[in-house]
Amino acid sequence: MTHDIFKNTVFCLKDEMYRFAKRFVISSDEAEDVVQDLMMKFWQKKEELAGFGNLKSYAMKSVKNECLNRLKHEDVKMGFADFQKHRSEIHEVESNNMKDQIIGFINELPEKQKAVIHLKDVEDFDVVEIAEILEMEQNAVRVNLMRARTKVKEQILKLMDFENRMIENL
Repeated sequence: MTHDIFKNTVFCLKDEMYRFAKRFVISSDEAEDVVQDLMMKFWQKKEELAGFGNLKSYAMKSVKNECLNRLKHEDVKMGFADFQKHRSEIHEVESNNMKDQIIGFINELPEKQKAVIHLKDVEDFDVVEIAEILEMEQNAVRVNLMRARTKVKEQILKLMDFENRMIENL
């Protein structure tokens, strides 16, 4: 694999890899480190990568595994549990920005649902790719996606109902 082929097939995935890593490790610096480390590993085994079928899925699975390894070895100061607490504290502060509210609702989801909704609705992966990345059955991906979307929808409806009652009481 030449430098140009690597740049056009692997390196172009760095932004998606970063966004997915950031879901796990929170810290921008840590997410950048994850992507940089993986890019170095990918370059070292560039000849093997040429034989892989779905390079994008492989890269995202590598991000997930690298982040989980770092969380397991406590190289990261803030993992999912701390992030949930952090997000709930932020969520308590009133915000009029619906996008921030929706992101907050997504971040309150269980880990699998959060990963599935991110990969499907943010990164636009299909169910087959998500199943491969997260090492889940396709039906489990669909179920988790449906549950995640339902929970987010319920939270949005509650928020809208609350805001409508507040407006009516004015």
